[in-house]
Amino acid sequence: MRDLCFFTIFILGLLLHGVHGEDPYRFYTWKVTYGDIYPLGVKQQGILINGQFPGPQIDAVTNDNLIISVYNYLREPFLISWSGLQQRRNSWQDGMYGTNCPIPPGRNMTYALQVKDQIGSFFYFPSLAFHKAAGGFGGIRILSRPRIPVPFPAPSGDFTVLAGDWFKRDHTVLKGILDRGHNLPFPDGLLINGRGWNGYTFQVDQGKTYRFRISNVGLTTSINFRIQGHKMKLVEVEGSHTLQNTYSALDIHLGQSYSVLVTADQPPQDYYVVVSSRFTSPVLTTTAILHYSWSTKGLSGPPPGGPTIQVDWSLNQARSIRWNLTASGPRPNPQGSYHYGLITTSRTITLANSAPMINGKQRYAVNSVSFVPASTPLKLADYFKIPGVFNLGSIPSYPTWGNGYLQTSVMHADFRSYVEIVFQNWEDTVQSWHIDGYSFFVMGMDGGQWTPASRASYNLRDTVARCTVQVYPKAWTAIYMALDNVGMWNVRSENWARQYLGQQFYLRVFSPANSWRDELPIPKNALLCGRASGRHTRPL
Repeated sequence: MRDLCFFTIFILGLLLHGVHGEDPYRFYTWKVTYGDIYPLGVKQQGILINGQFPGPQIDAVTNDNLIISVYNYLREPFLISWSGLQQRRNSWQDGMYGTNCPIPPGRNMTYALQVKDQIGSFFYFPSLAFHKAAGGFGGIRILSRPRIPVPFPAPSGDFTVLAGDWFKRDHTVLKGILDRGHNLPFPDGLLINGRGWNGYTFQVDQGKTYRFRISNVGLTTSINFRIQGHKMKLVEVEGSHTLQNTYSALDIHLGQSYSVLVTADQPPQDYYVVVSSRFTSPVLTTTAILHYSWSTKGLSGPPPGGPTIQVDWSLNQARSIRWNLTASGPRPNPQGSYHYGLITTSRTITLANSAPMINGKQRYAVNSVSFVPASTPLKLADYFKIPGVFNLGSIPSYPTWGNGYLQTSVMHADFRSYVEIVFQNWEDTVQSWHIDGYSFFVMGMDGGQWTPASRASYNLRDTVARCTVQVYPKAWTAIYMALDNVGMWNVRSENWARQYLGQQFYLRVFSPANSWRDELPIPKNALLCGRASGRHTRPL
């Protein structure tokens, strides 16, 4: 009865502080446990959600409210974050340690998310410690509302593909390697939907067209995706409808998601679905099976090869991905009605990654600052005005090229400003950057040092808007971003070892209005920890 009363009050609270009553609700109950998995043929302790690895799919429609009760049956604290969900006015639900207290063992937390003005393909993942190396991830699929036109016919099927590198060692062992200041070993293999070589099958009917939503949920490696004998028509990237270019192979960097249409137009038999690593030596490869219904003919020939270490191939493909200006996004108006290239930026932020040794241990840094978590989530410290947890300006907005140092780094930004962010990479590896709470415009990317003259090469008309972008070795990538979402937002490397060892910081987008119009209040059921323990969220 007590739980029922709390749940009733919780839903009433949602309605009172800004979640639209006319938008549908979807309810999920997740039990997070350890369980035996055998993804590469070796028994491992995996993180399961409702007994599943990968976890259950989230299906939603634009503006749906998602009420997800997460019960932690692990022996350690746990958190889930939602890659690509913008959490409009609501960084309280972001699920990163900078915004949320972990769910203690034996406890639960109910997330209240709204997929406000979003469509597309995303995923969720465990954000705490190094849990991502044990599973706990799953797909998120947001469909357009029925009255909003979609720029392609409804497919006959819709497949989620969660692919990425994998280690046979337990996630606690990998975490221990990093904690001792060492780099991770080379991955042991690649997975497709939690399975190894030919372990997963996609069934299709000849002549029909299917949508494949592919996300790189790996830890350290870019991948290439291709299907033997079939072309892929790109239609969506992380919530943006794209020009429908056709590709035979597609690079997908860490944390990125793509949607392609594939027509089963070949003779009925089995075909390889191939994922291989990019920019690695050796090259890792795994396969799944595309099976034509009623076919009795199995696989033939070797899996088709793909690009391996070629950077120019990947860069040229990235530049070919463009916004579909005439297509509707989550709203009826065309995507191109937002003229991002005509808006003057108010600030340029330059972020340079590095790999310093600090106190004799390997760390990773942004503008020489290697992030260390505080004992209290930053969002709670900000809300309760707890001194000494973090300092604004604790990370510079440009590279200093000085020695690396440890800091709980938070950068200030003004609500409703329009900023240019330049990611500068002087290392020999591909970087992948994600910004929570936002979608941004990828203005340009090229080799060498970014300078103001580099703006001459920007795409001011039809670049794609997305939430995760790659930066090639010894190169730069520039983005424009409208800071229209108040909150404490994580900016991070999607290489999970680099993120864990400091290549991240928080962007505090601040509005002085202190209004529910700009930001929803702290949830009444918010967990409190650290120096926020014993405080009160708010009255109903």
